[in-house]
Amino acid sequence: MSLPLIATIFIVFLTIGYFQYGGWVAKQFNLDAGAATPAHTHNDGVDYIPTNPFYLFAQHFSAIAAAGPIAGPIVACQQFGWLPSLIWISLGVVFIGAVHDFSSLTCSVKHQAHSIADITREQLGTKAGKAMMAFIWIALVYIIVAFADITAGSFVTGPEELAGTSVNFHPGGAVAWAAIAYLLLSLGLGLVERYLKTPLWLNTLIFVPLTFAVCWAGTSFSHWFQFSQTGWALLICTYCALASLVPAWLLLQPRGYLGGYILYTVLILGIIGLFFSGKPIQQPAFTGFHFDKMTGSLFPFLFVTIACGACSGFHGLVCSGTTSKQIDKESHLHPVGYGAMLAEGLVALISLGIIMTMAPAEVGTLKPGTIYGRGIGEFLTLLIGQDHLPFAVTFGAMAFSTFVFDTLDVSTRLGRYLIEELTGISGKTGAIVGTLLTILPAALILLNTDSGMWAQFWSLFGAANQLLAAMTLLVISAWLHQNGKRLWFTLLPMTFVLLTTLVALIQLSRGNFAKSQGIDLPLMNSVISILLIALALYLVLTAVKQMTSPRRLAAS
Repeated sequence: MSLPLIATIFIVFLTIGYFQYGGWVAKQFNLDAGAATPAHTHNDGVDYIPTNPFYLFAQHFSAIAAAGPIAGPIVACQQFGWLPSLIWISLGVVFIGAVHDFSSLTCSVKHQAHSIADITREQLGTKAGKAMMAFIWIALVYIIVAFADITAGSFVTGPEELAGTSVNFHPGGAVAWAAIAYLLLSLGLGLVERYLKTPLWLNTLIFVPLTFAVCWAGTSFSHWFQFSQTGWALLICTYCALASLVPAWLLLQPRGYLGGYILYTVLILGIIGLFFSGKPIQQPAFTGFHFDKMTGSLFPFLFVTIACGACSGFHGLVCSGTTSKQIDKESHLHPVGYGAMLAEGLVALISLGIIMTMAPAEVGTLKPGTIYGRGIGEFLTLLIGQDHLPFAVTFGAMAFSTFVFDTLDVSTRLGRYLIEELTGISGKTGAIVGTLLTILPAALILLNTDSGMWAQFWSLFGAANQLLAAMTLLVISAWLHQNGKRLWFTLLPMTFVLLTTLVALIQLSRGNFAKSQGIDLPLMNSVISILLIALALYLVLTAVKQMTSPRRLAAS
C-alpha cells in the first residue's frame, strides 16, 4: 500500500466521520442556534467574548494541536509499526477524541461556560469536584513541564539535522527569534483589532504574511537570543505567567489566529508531501506486540503513546476553559469542537507519514520534534527548492515550537481558572494567585531536573492525559443520564479509555518504582501514577452511585 493511497482513505474516513457520525452526535445535544451563549450573557471583554467561528476555530485548533499528535505517532511507529498506529489514530479520533472534544465543549456551554471541574462538582458533588480539580491540576503541571522542556531544547540547539552543516546562522537562535517575533506580532494584531477595529480580511492580509516573514528573518537574527536550557525554561515559565494574566483579546485570540495559519500551512505542506514526495514506505507495518524498551506491550502503551493524536483530556480543559467562553452560537459547536479534533488527527497522520518514509537506520536516535521538523522542511523544499533547506527546516522547527507555545500559556491560564474556582479568590488577586500556584511547581521541576527529561515520563503524560479524557467523558455521561438522553456514545469510549489508562498507570508505577534510587524523578512519577489511579477510582465510584440513583433534573 502506498502513502498517497493511505492518505486518501484516511481523509475520506475523516470527512464521512464529521458529517455522518459527528452530525448524529450533534443531534443528541439539541443544539439551538438562537440560544444565548455564555459569550453573550457574560460578555466582559476579557474572557467572555463572542468570536467569529472562523477566527475561533484557528485559535482553538492552535491551542489543542501541541506536541502530542506529532511526537506520539512517531514514537508509536518506532515501537509497534505504522499499521496499528494508523488504525488507532483513525478510529480513535472519530469515535473517541472528537466526541470527547465536542461533548465537553457543548456541556460547558450548556453550563454557562463552567470548567469540567466545576461541572463535576455540579453533577457528582463537592468532593468529586475537588478530586477532579486535583486531577486536572496535576495534568496541567505535567503538560507545562514537558512542553517547556521541549521548547527550551529547540531554542538551544535548533533542528539536529542542521548540526555540523555549513549554515551561517545559529539554528536554535533562529527558531527562538522567530517564535518571539511571532508572539510580538500577536500582541500587535490584538491591539490593532481592539483599537483600530480594522476588518478581519485586512488584518489577515497584513499579519499572516508577516508571521511567515519572521521565520525567514530568524535566520538573519539568530545571534540575538542565545541562552542556556535552564535560562530558556525559566523565561518560558515567566512568559506563561504573564500571558495567563492578560486579556484574551490581547494575546490568546490573535496568537491563536496567527498560529492557526501556521498550522494550516503545515497541514497543506504535509498533504503535499504525503501525495507528491514520491518516497516509499520504509518503516515496518508491524513489529510485534511487545517493545523491549517499554514497561509493557502494545496494549495499553500504543494508545497512551499516541496520546493526543487520537484522544486528549487536555482538549476538554481548553473546550471548557477558554473556547466555551467565546462560542457565538450553539451551531458553531460542531465545526469547532468536532472539526478541530479531526484536523488534529490529520496532523497525527502527517507525523506518522513522515517517519513511515524514513528507514529505521536513518531515524536512529533522532528526537520526534527533529524528525517532524526535518520532514516538514523537506516537504517545503518541494515548493521552494532544495537550496533553501536550512530555512525550510527552521520553519518546520518553528512550527513545532508554535504548537507547543500555544499549549503552554493556555495550560497556565486554565490552571489559573482552576485555582480561582477552588479558592474562591476573584479579581486580580485571584488571577495572580492562580497563576503562581500553577507555574511555580512546573518551574521548580524544570530547575531540578536535567534537560531532555520530558522523554522520561512521556508514557505517564499520555496515560494521565487520556485518563483525564475518560474522567471528562464520565462526567458528561452522568450529565446525559440525568437529562434522560442517550449516553452510550460517551459511556463506551469512556470505558475503553479508562481501562486502557488504568492498566498503563499500574505498569508505569511499578516500573518507575523499580528504577527509582531514592527521592528522584522515577519515584515522583510512581507516586503520581498511584495518586491519579486513586482519584480516578474515586470519581468512577461516585459517578456509578449517582447514575444508579433516581434521576434529578440537571442543566440541559
